[in-house]
Amino acid sequence: MSFVAGLVIGLVVGLALIVAFVRSENARSKHRSDLATTIAAFARMTVEDSRKLLSPEYYPSWVVFSQRQKLTWLNVHLQKIWPYVNEAASELIKASVEPVLEQYRPAILASLTFSKFTLGTVAPQFTGVSIIDDGSEGITMELAMQWDGNPSIILDIKTYLGVALPVQVKNIGFTGVFRLIFRPMVDEFPCFGAVSFSLRQKQKLDFTLKVVGGDMSKIPGLSDAIESTIKDAVEDSITWPVRKVIPILPGDYSDLELKPVGKLEVKLVQAKELTNKDIIGKSDPYAVLYVRPLRDRMKKSRTINNQLNPVWNEHFEFVIEDASTQHLVVKIYDDEGLQSSELIGCAQVQLCELQPGKVQDVWLKLVKDLEIQRDNKKRGEVHLELLYCPNGMQNGFTNPFAHSFSMTSLEKAFKSGADGGNDPVGNGDEGNKRREVIVRGVLSVTVISAEDLAPADLMGGKADPYVVLTLKKTESKNKTRVS
Repeated sequence: MSFVAGLVIGLVVGLALIVAFVRSENARSKHRSDLATTIAAFARMTVEDSRKLLSPEYYPSWVVFSQRQKLTWLNVHLQKIWPYVNEAASELIKASVEPVLEQYRPAILASLTFSKFTLGTVAPQFTGVSIIDDGSEGITMELAMQWDGNPSIILDIKTYLGVALPVQVKNIGFTGVFRLIFRPMVDEFPCFGAVSFSLRQKQKLDFTLKVVGGDMSKIPGLSDAIESTIKDAVEDSITWPVRKVIPILPGDYSDLELKPVGKLEVKLVQAKELTNKDIIGKSDPYAVLYVRPLRDRMKKSRTINNQLNPVWNEHFEFVIEDASTQHLVVKIYDDEGLQSSELIGCAQVQLCELQPGKVQDVWLKLVKDLEIQRDNKKRGEVHLELLYCPNGMQNGFTNPFAHSFSMTSLEKAFKSGADGGNDPVGNGDEGNKRREVIVRGVLSVTVISAEDLAPADLMGGKADPYVVLTLKKTESKNKTRVS
C-alpha cells in the first residue's frame, strides 16, 4: 500500500515539475520574442520618431541628431589624389590669404608674408554631407570636415628694427563645415555657371607658433599678435558670409559676391543680476558686440565700475551681409585692469527672427558658452533694443534712428520742453540725442474731469486738485494746472 501511495505521489510531483518547466520555457520564449520585436521596432525608428517619443531635455548632452550622410567613399578617393590637390590648393590658399594677412598685420611688424606653404601629406576627412533647401535657385551643399594635418607653413616676419623671424605654424587642428553653392543653373553642361565656396561654421581652429631656431617668447606680445592676425585673416577671407566665386562658364556672376543687404541698429540698454567675478567688491562690467568677429567690426561699451546691474544706454550700428544666417553676439566681461578680462556671460540673437523696420525690445539670458545648449546656472540678463533695416526699405518703413527722421509738432513741443527750449529742431546734435531713446510713437492724453474727490483741506474747504501724469521707464512727467 505504501508503495502505491509513493508511486502516485511521485507521478504527481513529476507531472507538476514538467508542467512548471514547460510554462517557464514558454514564458521565457515569449519574453525573448517580445524583446526581439521591440529591438526590431527601435531599429526601424527614424530621427523624427525618436523626437516624437522624447523631448530634447531627456537626451544627454552628447546626443546629436545629424542630417548629414557619411562620405567614406569620398575620403578614400581624396587620399589617392591628395598630392595633386595639395599642390593646387596650397597656391590658391596662399594667394587668397596673404593679402588679408598684410591687411591685418600687427603694427609692430613691417611685413608678414609666407615663405613656404604646403598642406602636407595628411588629407582631411569629410565626416558628412547635407543638401540645404534655402528656397533659392541652385544647389547648396554643406560638407563637414575634420583635419589634423602635418602642413609645412613658414611665415616670414620682419620688424621695424630690421629683425627677420621665420615663424613656423604647426600642429594645426581644424573642424568645420564648408558650404558649396552651385548657381545659377543653366542648360549647358555641367548645368551650373559658377561654384561659390565658404567656411560656413568654424568649430575648432588650433595651431602653435614656433620661431625656427629661436624663441618667440623673447619678443613680448608677438605670439598673441600673430595668432590674432591669422584668425582674423581666416575670418575675413573665407568664413561665411564671405564666399569665393569660381566661374565655370563665361558670364557675369557679380550677384553671387558678398554685398551689404542692410543695417542693424542696436541699443545696449542695461544688464541685471550679473554674476560677481570679484572677491572684493563687485564686477566692473563692459560689453562687446559683433556680427562678424573682426577687430574693426567689434563694438565695445564703456566700463561701469563696481556694478552688477549696469545701465549703458549706448547705440551701435552693424553692416549685415546675410540676414538669414548671421546673428548678433553680445559678451559681457569683467574688466580686470592690467589682467585679462573675465567673461561673465554671452548671448546671441538670430537676425532672421527680427521683423524688418520694427523695433524689438528683448531681454537675453546670459550663458557661459553659445555652443552649450543646457546652461542652467544664473549668470544674469542683458537688455537690448534692436532695429534691422534692409537696404531700400524706406518706402514702407520709417527708421527712427535715421538723422532725417521727422518729428510731429507734438513731439517737437515735448522735445523743446525736455531740452529747456534751447535746442531747435535740425540742430547737428539732434541725431546723437535721438539715439538715446528709440521713438516708437506719441501718446496723447487729455485730462477731462474728476468726480467725487475726497476733501483734503483741514479748514473744511474744498480741495485744489491738479493731476500729475508719469510715463514709466522714461521718467517723463507732466502736470496740469490747479483748478
